[in-house]
Amino acid sequence: MNATAGVGATIARGGPSNVFHASQTHAQQGGASASLWLTDALRNPAKPADGRHWRERVRDWAEDVELVPDLGQRVGSPTWFRGLATCFGLCAAALYLSPGFQPIPGEPQPLMAPAHYDEVRSQMITPLALGADSGRRMGPTDAVQPLRETPERPQIELRAQIGGSDSLARALTRAGVSGGDVATVMSLASGDIAKGLKPGTPLDILLGRRASRDMPRPLDRLAFRARLDLGLEIAREDGVLQVKRTAIHVDDTPLRIQGVVGESLYRSARAAGAPPKAIQSFLRVVAQQIDLGSVSPGDRYDIITEYRRADTGDVEVGDLLFAGLHRASGRGIDMLKWSSDGRTQWFEASGVGQRRGVLSAPVAGRMSSSFGMRRHPILGYTRMHAGIDFAARYGSPIYAVTDGVVTYAGRHGGHGNYVRLQHGGGLATGYAHMSRIAARPGQRVRQGQVIGYVGSSGLSTGPHLHYELYRGGRTVNPMSVRFTTTAQLEGRELAAFRARLMQLKSLRVGLPVQVAQKDAAPAVQSN
Repeated sequence: MNATAGVGATIARGGPSNVFHASQTHAQQGGASASLWLTDALRNPAKPADGRHWRERVRDWAEDVELVPDLGQRVGSPTWFRGLATCFGLCAAALYLSPGFQPIPGEPQPLMAPAHYDEVRSQMITPLALGADSGRRMGPTDAVQPLRETPERPQIELRAQIGGSDSLARALTRAGVSGGDVATVMSLASGDIAKGLKPGTPLDILLGRRASRDMPRPLDRLAFRARLDLGLEIAREDGVLQVKRTAIHVDDTPLRIQGVVGESLYRSARAAGAPPKAIQSFLRVVAQQIDLGSVSPGDRYDIITEYRRADTGDVEVGDLLFAGLHRASGRGIDMLKWSSDGRTQWFEASGVGQRRGVLSAPVAGRMSSSFGMRRHPILGYTRMHAGIDFAARYGSPIYAVTDGVVTYAGRHGGHGNYVRLQHGGGLATGYAHMSRIAARPGQRVRQGQVIGYVGSSGLSTGPHLHYELYRGGRTVNPMSVRFTTTAQLEGRELAAFRARLMQLKSLRVGLPVQVAQKDAAPAVQSN
């Protein structure tokens, strides 16, 4: 009781706050809590009255003093300099306590004796093409003496390839064939490769032994495919290169592929075995007749393309010949490639060709004067301007607005250098004030073909094109006519066209029977 009272008196002298905490603790926790509190005070008599340990007070002091501040902030302040001193102190302590850097001693490898080195190098892999001497070999004795130089291979076999925009002569030169042998090869094969070799054509080359190291190796044999139906082999016989030609049988029967359109026309045709080149041409032809976006699943396509197959298994895909699309919700489309009047174009099954649209611009320039009455800039009075003028730079090309025949080309009064074209349907066009004429009378020109160049000949104040349009021999406003030209087959040409169409449509789907049996491949078709 006395001890308890003494301690209670001490707390009371601590102040009102301490009295409040003691009474509150006694009231809430009862006598047991007070006893525990008194026991801790008796166990640690050196503990300060605020109840904190000395480590806590040091930590709180360090936080208040901020011994390790952020050196990126408050640069130049006393706190910053105190942090800098702390940093230097820590670095100095780390350097002082570091063990230092000393190299770890290692035993050097002993040098190999020549005999040991020779044994080791026999296990190496070195290039053998130039006569490397790796491998186990005997040392020089009375019976074996070292060679002064490494012997060369008697022959070297190479396989080269023709690159894009490449030639046979350049490919042989890159392979190491001498200039004399290249010239001989070109003279022997010039007639067979007049059109050049296709990119990717392989060349099998065999180079022989050379007389000395400072001379190129002679060409002993060269074999390549000049064409799909011709193989060439040039070999050296009795020291002279001679050519041997081997004819290869080629089947020219066109390839026909039919199928049903699925999610994609292109993917369906590729799944059926159609070459990508043929499908791309097919889509371009069909796109001129219908909107490709309207092609729906269930439509049937029919593709016929040039397809050459050699007995060796090589294949060469040619141009598209026929494009057919039979729609489930509408009429079908049958287009055949046909040459008429020197122009190759696509015709419908009825013999109607492509429709070429409105008149194209005769020159790249702005219209500077329209059709109608105007005051002439040179004559000084008002008169009829029977055409339209295009302002363009001197020497700009002048194009034919559509297909036609040149009926006049030369000087034509105030028109200066003048060209007149006659088109179908009684229509004609005139081009005046040219600096130079690029057409001749009687020549057949196509739409977009250059017929002259802009100038200022005749009654003209500057370079421009005076363009006129005639209907029935009389000038009309060129801006009022928007006509198209359509090729229409007639007579014998129409009969030949229909015969060709029936011939192609009678082809069986897939490869020909004899080729399919020989290659044991099924017909190419999709369902």
